[in-house]
Amino acid sequence: MNQGFFEELLPGVFYRPGWLDHEMQQRFVTEWEVWREAPGASDHLTMAFGRKMSVETTCLGLQWVPYRYQKLNTSGLPVLPFPTWVGELAQRAVYETIFIHATTRFEPDVALVNYYDVNAKMGLHQDRDEATSDPVVSFSVGDSCRFRIGNSLNRNGPFVDVNLHSGDLLVFGGPARFAYHGVVKTTGRLTASQPFEGLPTGRLNVTVRNTGMAIGQK
Repeated sequence: MNQGFFEELLPGVFYRPGWLDHEMQQRFVTEWEVWREAPGASDHLTMAFGRKMSVETTCLGLQWVPYRYQKLNTSGLPVLPFPTWVGELAQRAVYETIFIHATTRFEPDVALVNYYDVNAKMGLHQDRDEATSDPVVSFSVGDSCRFRIGNSLNRNGPFVDVNLHSGDLLVFGGPARFAYHGVVKTTGRLTASQPFEGLPTGRLNVTVRNTGMAIGQK
């Protein structure tokens, strides 16, 4: 992974462009192609108010369904295991940012892999279905997007917008752990130096968390 300066966009929100090298980005794409083909592994999840999400979600470790985690996917089958290498990558990201001077361990147990086509977006929301307040780690691969983050009280501004490109890392925790955030737009433009086999268009966003509900899947 690339070393370098992390920009703190807001207190607790750390951004590092180009943190993932091309080889690791391709690994995410290659593994995602396998993950999404498992029975019941990928779905456009239905929100509580009946509307399907525009992103396609693949869960690893535990299945997220609005607004909880469960051991079975939406087809009633066991959720795919949470890969050790993804957890180790997320741990490194956290220890280089929020936990840099701390002894607290970050033990992620879940990854949500969201695929965005050019029409997909994510409304402003809070990640508050976890039983811990550990940071959330976000990896971007493929097309760029406009990411927006605000405050922890409501969906109103002021907001900070950042264009996330392929290979970028975002970590948020501390005072920003429960901030409202979302994806305003997927640009449909790949900014990586070379294309990815298996992802000709669209964006993968891999968010890694500790739910506090670990079930020993590694």
